[in-house]
Amino acid sequence: MENIGYYLLALLILVLGFITVKKVTTCMIKAVVGGIVLIVLAVLYWIYFK
Repeated sequence: MENIGYYLLALLILVLGFITVKKVTTCMIKAVVGGIVLIVLAVLYWIYFK
């Protein structure tokens, strides 16, 4: 029980790291989907208005 502060700090870092990774991953997924949509729109524009 002498290292309870160490374990609490490790748990806090783990939780904060998980939240950070979750937010970054969500942002990256939105960016990838947005890029795919833009590519599809560009291809459709190129095909129909060429």
